[in-house]
Amino acid sequence: MLAAITKNTFKRIVDVLMTVLLLCLMAYQVTGEALHEWIGIGMTVVLIVHHILNIRWYSALLKGKYNAYRILTTAVNTLLLAAIALTAVCGMSISGHAVRFLYGILPASFARRFHLAMSYWSFLLMGLHLGLHLPAMTAKVRPSKTVKILLTCGFTAIAGAGLGLFLQAGIPRYIFFRTPFAFFDYSKPGVLVFLENLAQLFFFAFVGANAVRLINNVNPKKTGRTSPWIPILCVVLAILIGAAMTRPWI
Repeated sequence: MLAAITKNTFKRIVDVLMTVLLLCLMAYQVTGEALHEWIGIGMTVVLIVHHILNIRWYSALLKGKYNAYRILTTAVNTLLLAAIALTAVCGMSISGHAVRFLYGILPASFARRFHLAMSYWSFLLMGLHLGLHLPAMTAKVRPSKTVKILLTCGFTAIAGAGLGLFLQAGIPRYIFFRTPFAFFDYSKPGVLVFLENLAQLFFFAFVGANAVRLINNVNPKKTGRTSPWIPILCVVLAILIGAAMTRPWI
């Protein structure tokens, strides 16, 4: 029992560290190029440890039945793994500090464009990945109805703000290969950069968590179900808030 608790605690520490490193990687204008590369190396190591700790997931892929939740998590995890692998390989092939000896293993122009796009795809998918696991992690937390409503409203507003910042930063242009170079505001305080990135990550985690809520609410075998329209409404409201933030109001 103690060993299981210790392993679970270690897994949680790895997950938290992975999230922190991700936020650091997305704050390029704060860390600078050299530190960005070394953080990327650290992130790669932590991800390898994460997958070793969850190796049983791979061995179970061809076993059992696939319900809606399992299909969704498998798709997100597979895409996330592919995006992170491409980000790492492309990043190492344009490295000027951490692994300079690997520079040029891919054509620089190709590697820069793919590193930019795949890094933001990794960011997006990591948010979804976190959100898909949040309901299980918080299952034992049972707030009162009033607190639950207040939290839902607050989380929806934060998620909407995160989406607005995501759109304002022009990230959709990066992930769809429409812009080959990222544009950073170096005058912005570092704390604000991290908070904005955290809000953006929160939006995708919010979408993932509500996708799980929707699946659970339409599952007749689940107890404590609520209206399936609630998670849909929350995501729609968050999208409307994000859209309103990017619309040039006069």
